[in-house]
Amino acid sequence: MAASGLSTEKIWFDKFKYDDAERQHYENLSKSATNAHVQPQEDGASTILRDIARARENIQKSLAGSATAAAPTNGDNSDLLARVASLEHENQSLHKVVQDLQLAISKLESRIHTLENSATSGKVAAPPQAVCKFPVPEPARTLPARPAPQPKKEEDDDDFDLFGSDEEEEDAEAARIREERLKQYAEKKSKKPGLIAKSSILLDVKPWDDETDMAKLEECVRSVQMDGLLWGTSKLVPVGYGIKKLQIQCVVEDDKVGTDMLEEEITKFEDYVQSVDIAAFNKV
Repeated sequence: MAASGLSTEKIWFDKFKYDDAERQHYENLSKSATNAHVQPQEDGASTILRDIARARENIQKSLAGSATAAAPTNGDNSDLLARVASLEHENQSLHKVVQDLQLAISKLESRIHTLENSATSGKVAAPPQAVCKFPVPEPARTLPARPAPQPKKEEDDDDFDLFGSDEEEEDAEAARIREERLKQYAEKKSKKPGLIAKSSILLDVKPWDDETDMAKLEECVRSVQMDGLLWGTSKLVPVGYGIKKLQIQCVVEDDKVGTDMLEEEITKFEDYVQSVDIAAFNKV
């Protein structure tokens, strides 16, 4: 019974072989990774060592160069000594020039002193004044006093104006003439005609239908005559369905003719006119 049961079940008898193979594979992988990591580290260490060696060589070269520079040759010493000698010679010449200048300045000062003494010998020596560092304001200027008004002389009783009456008459005549001229100017201005206000009106006169005689309609409109009314040009404008309206221009004086009055007079022709409208209204 036991053998028959085991024969029917599936058992992995060689599993340990596969486990060993897998473990060996991962060990090989870990070893290759370690070798790859160690190799760059070794390369980096070698690079650092090379840099250190190069730095040591540079230091040794610089030290050798400074030693050679610190130990000049005999030719350099001779040049240096010649330069120092020339500088000392120039220094001595400059000292001499400075002494000559000082001597000339002292002579000039003594000469100026003698000239000042000779100039002030004939004058009384004034006491020394304190030198003010700030500007002294100028004294205020005083304006000259105005002369006092002289009293008018009293007229003598015996003196009198012989021509006083004539001057009064002339003044009265001039005033009269001026009044007359002003009066004439006012009358002339009042007689001048004032500006008449006018307006330009465009009327639309509509008929009843298309059978209305438009020539007769225009004749009726132009028969309206008023003081201050002037008819102008006219034309027929189509409205629709064969109907045309009369568009007529007129100029009216605003004080004499009004639009309401004009419309009322035109609409009296009831046989021809249906309505009147103002298409345009402009001041002239």
